[in-house]
Amino acid sequence: MSVDGILLLDKPVGLTSNAALGRARRIIGMRKAGHTGTLDPLASGLLILCFGEATKVSGFLLDADKAYRAECRLGATTDTDDSEGQVVATAPVPMLDKHRLEGVLADFRGSIDQVPPMYSALKHKGRRLYELARAGQKVDRPARPVIIHELCLDELQDDRLALFIRCSKGTYIRSLVRDIGQALGCGAHLTALRRTASAPYRLADAITLDDLEGLNVDEARARLLPIDSALMQLPAVRLDAIEARRIGHGQEITVDGNAVTGSGLVRLYDNDRFIGIGEISPAGRLRPRRLLAQGAS
Repeated sequence: MSVDGILLLDKPVGLTSNAALGRARRIIGMRKAGHTGTLDPLASGLLILCFGEATKVSGFLLDADKAYRAECRLGATTDTDDSEGQVVATAPVPMLDKHRLEGVLADFRGSIDQVPPMYSALKHKGRRLYELARAGQKVDRPARPVIIHELCLDELQDDRLALFIRCSKGTYIRSLVRDIGQALGCGAHLTALRRTASAPYRLADAITLDDLEGLNVDEARARLLPIDSALMQLPAVRLDAIEARRIGHGQEITVDGNAVTGSGLVRLYDNDRFIGIGEISPAGRLRPRRLLAQGAS
């Protein structure tokens, strides 16, 4: 039986994203599955899992903005930029208050260039950076542009602080914490991370792995969200049976009869059944971009 949909999972600390996916996949009883945006074992929180035909929209979720609560320790820098690594430098923590810290945080809001950590899955000459790091090698990593939409102080106590962060895809929170520590002159590393949102979904709507494992197959599958819930930011185009058949055969159609203005990606429906993603050209022609298998929704 085909099972198609999106599961919002609250991943626990100490588990890789792939391990969490594997356990959820066994409960749901579906082999075709993937996650959208890895969480390190140190991190917990919202992990979006796509089952069956929902994997066809996973790219849209990978590109989404994400939100985190990050806990940091000042005065110590590690080789991994988090508490799982070895301390490589220490420095006294200056007297801090919210006003001084706000001045530093302001410099990291908006568009910034960020150097990824050595312990990351990015590749250098065909090898993962973390493989090189474990072999004792350190290579130059080009800075990459990211956007920090929000960066707010949540808690400050002695050498510990907690931050709320909303950022673009590709942002490394470990690198952000490292750079804030450098700006403060004492260094810092990440001690805990919890993803609280990944647009358009929120952690508040997720289920824990323990609770999921307490459900039977039918109950677990009832937790799956519809595939098109990931795409509500796109306009909807509803097709009649003839139009849907032509789109299903890969043909272009004119969309004059639909209440959609402009061009770009759209959600496609055969009446009320979601059938995939299309694209409208500036000339008003609709073509299929990614269609679901017949019978999926």
